[in-house]
Amino acid sequence: MTLAKRIIPCLDVKDGMVVKGEQFRNLQISGSIVELAERYSREGADELVFLDISASLESRRTRLEWVEEVARHIQIPFTVGGGISSEKDVEALLARGADKISVNTSALQHPSLITRLAGLFGSQCVVAAIDARPDNGQWEVYSHGGHLPAGKELYSWAKEVEDLGAGEILFTAINRDGTCQGFATEAIARLTDIVNIPVIASGGAGCKEDFLEVFTRGRADAALAAGTFHSGKIRVPELKTYLRQEHINIR
Repeated sequence: MTLAKRIIPCLDVKDGMVVKGEQFRNLQISGSIVELAERYSREGADELVFLDISASLESRRTRLEWVEEVARHIQIPFTVGGGISSEKDVEALLARGADKISVNTSALQHPSLITRLAGLFGSQCVVAAIDARPDNGQWEVYSHGGHLPAGKELYSWAKEVEDLGAGEILFTAINRDGTCQGFATEAIARLTDIVNIPVIASGGAGCKEDFLEVFTRGRADAALAAGTFHSGKIRVPELKTYLRQEHINIR
């Protein structure tokens, strides 16, 4: 029996509101943080990811009050990312209701952070977020909310974060983000072959069939989406019903 696949809505938060754009640009307001979080918890999403997307660019930590407010209104596991750079940051987030944390820019700058956090809080708590786009035949990793090239290649960096102690990888294909053209399935399939920790696929979900493809051809452990859920184009309950009908082991 394979592990059940997970459906994960994502709240990209900027200036206190949930936003969504395309390829990390042209952000538009999608709604209230708490209202959307409550909706996804009520609809049966398996987890929720909350990303304070401007924290690293603005050299600040995630707004703790936003995290605390979301945690009060949901009953599902909750991952938080954005501006996390120390053990104290993680302690503060866990104390306010986060179940897992996501590190990206800080891990690229100081890879040993992953090992320290995994040692203190457990690998299951540490999600390595990797934002990448294809460039000259390889997937280049970006930091600071997808704005700056990090000088890393996707697959070698993914293997490195696994070796450092990350318990999960959240891979976002920047070139697919917000396009509704489907996940980067081939890249995800290669990623799941290379690492032995769960891979969350992100970027490009536009229809139910995209989720089916990323779970079958891509062999992803979980699929994350934002805009297509926020708009109501796809509802979590209907998506889960469809996937079960297609014989996907879904939670």
